[in-house]
Amino acid sequence: MSLEVAVDHARDPFRLAARFTSAPGLTALFGRSGSGKTTLVDIVGGLIRPDRGRVAIDGHVLVDTERGVFVPKHRRRIGYVFQDSRLFPHLTVRKNLLYGRRFATGGEAADDLPSVVDLLGIGTLLDRQPDSLSGGEKQRVAIGRALLAHPRLLLMDEPLASLDEARRAEIMPYIERLRDEAGVPIIYVSHSVAEVARLATTVVILSEGKVTAVGPVADILPIADIDDGGSVLDATVARHDERFHLTVLASAAGELQVPRLSAAPGTSVRAYIRARDVMLSLRPPEDISALNVLPGRVVTVISSPGSAHADVRLDCKGATLMARLTVKSVQRLDLIPDRPVFAVIKSVSFERS
Repeated sequence: MSLEVAVDHARDPFRLAARFTSAPGLTALFGRSGSGKTTLVDIVGGLIRPDRGRVAIDGHVLVDTERGVFVPKHRRRIGYVFQDSRLFPHLTVRKNLLYGRRFATGGEAADDLPSVVDLLGIGTLLDRQPDSLSGGEKQRVAIGRALLAHPRLLLMDEPLASLDEARRAEIMPYIERLRDEAGVPIIYVSHSVAEVARLATTVVILSEGKVTAVGPVADILPIADIDDGGSVLDATVARHDERFHLTVLASAAGELQVPRLSAAPGTSVRAYIRARDVMLSLRPPEDISALNVLPGRVVTVISSPGSAHADVRLDCKGATLMARLTVKSVQRLDLIPDRPVFAVIKSVSFERS
């Protein structure tokens, strides 16, 4: 299933002009505050009627201004998950979940509660009240309620923004399962590069109301104009070094050593490497503390007039790696396209994929 969007909408001084088609899986809308993410979500959800354009989910037309089509929000079969869970405080978890079934159509309201409960790991919560749940548990219940309505599309508007780091870590594996197993396309709004790097299948970059880039997360994040930019490497757990409590990851770019992961060899992971955590050397570095050094070649150097920094894009055996250096360092090393370099990686974020 996929979402097709081609809309124009103006509310002075802001203007939105967005066109993209999302692939199955999780599509992240990413951009700075005021870039148009919320307006776009409201158009897809039926809260705003666009001035011009078309929105369709898997061929089901929700908006077509030329044909005069505008399906009301309550008939769009879209599930919502917000920053706050919005559970009914007087109902148990079970009854909150079953409330979602009221919005399923026809024979779809089957006995699917057990499968949703298993998917989200909330079996032990069914008889509890919302006020006894953690923030992460509340969000999992909210996701379950949305799924039981059998939506064509799930809109998740910064669902982890109100959670602390521990609760984010608790819920993200369940969002990954949702992405991989539920069969429902997801539009996910976030300001967090780490969330997007871990969860997204496709990334839509918005800037000042316009879509500036669309594509797979590994292709888009390295070229996105974001303060905390970096690269995504798909990797596999190769082995564990029990002596030093490390895990060795195998990737197209080469091996990476990271703190011990509780994952069996063969497990797929995503490694996110921030551009600011990459140093470059013209020679193989010796006697350094960094464990991860990858050979590569310079592809491009991007800098803005007046900026002290430049982004260097590398090709490491076919994988893209970004390094953020000072302009002075770029000139001192004479970093030009096709120059061989060695990327010294100071830190790696890694997550199950």
